[in-house]
Amino acid sequence: MVIKRIAVGPLATNCYVVSCDGNAFIVDPGDDAQMIKDYIKKNNLSVQFIINTHSHIDHIKADHVLGYPVYIHRADAPALQDVSKNHSRLILGSFDPCTPAKVLEDGDEIEFCGKKIKVLHTPGHTVGGICLVMDKVVFTGDTLFRDGVGRTDLPDGSQRDILNAIKQKLLCLDDDVKIYPGHGEASTIGRERENF
Repeated sequence: MVIKRIAVGPLATNCYVVSCDGNAFIVDPGDDAQMIKDYIKKNNLSVQFIINTHSHIDHIKADHVLGYPVYIHRADAPALQDVSKNHSRLILGSFDPCTPAKVLEDGDEIEFCGKKIKVLHTPGHTVGGICLVMDKVVFTGDTLFRDGVGRTDLPDGSQRDILNAIKQKLLCLDDDVKIYPGHGEASTIGRERENF
């Protein structure tokens, strides 16, 4: 499995292209669709779907342009069509609405390349924030960063919820599970548990 990080947009959001045997899925294509397309074309990848870890504009802006099926948690799905909920007016300007192909729930499993991606509902940054566990990797979106947690001061944020989600859903994972966050550098669960 190959995980390619592409920093996109003015907020340097981490978009990940995860590939295996010529197939791929994308996590959080927040902007710079052409850059993502170029990587896909260069590596001759067949993209199966996009997963949004949450609905803020810097994580979803390129969904519509790329045109692949989009998966998102049920609670955040309305923001794919409502600019007042995804903060596009405040951050990145124009936004093309998108209808999700699949709405996700806590505990769902998505098959990819003979493996399972487990969906963990981790509200707090948004009400429908999720993290994605696959083998010894977890994509944490804006829930957990290297040396920090996601902001909770936006209208749908909750500091209590994000701290509970991190403790109950993430810090119980093995120490060697690698964290791929929505911004910044990678880390491990063990490292973040020590600093939490």
